Amino acid sequence: MVRTALAIAAAVSAALWTGGAATAERAKATVECAPTAERLVYDCKIVLMGRKSGQPLAGAKLVVGADMPSMPLAHNVRPVTAAPGEKPGMYEARIELEMHGEWALRLDVSGPLRDRLIHKMHFGGAKGAETDHKHHMKK
Repeated sequence: MVRTALAIAAAVSAALWTGGAATAERAKATVECAPTAERLVYDCKIVLMGRKSGQPLAGAKLVVGADMPSMPLAHNVRPVTAAPGEKPGMYEARIELEMHGEWALRLDVSGPLRDRLIHKMHFGGAKGAETDHKHHMKK
């Protein structure tokens, strides 16, 4: 009876420990956004990976939204669900901004893990023409 109780306690402890280690993994992302032919519309490619493992996060649900940090609650982008890309861990989303300037992209990840990443990026306008082509941000 005592052996059975100890075996059960050990199994529960091991399950909790390994479950805790799995949930401790956080996501990191590389984001590139390029303008489309439509004004203020950008195609974004996002690569998700485990922060510790560096392994691609394939099979995740990724929802992308955006807000302007300089004008809280005034300008925001309706969240869109990103589609899986060409390789594991790659995702693609099209976002339509309300104006040029600095935006905080909100990446909500669920699936193999749950996480929220924020990427500040400048789109078009005052920072120069080069910002209209590709935006790189690593976190």
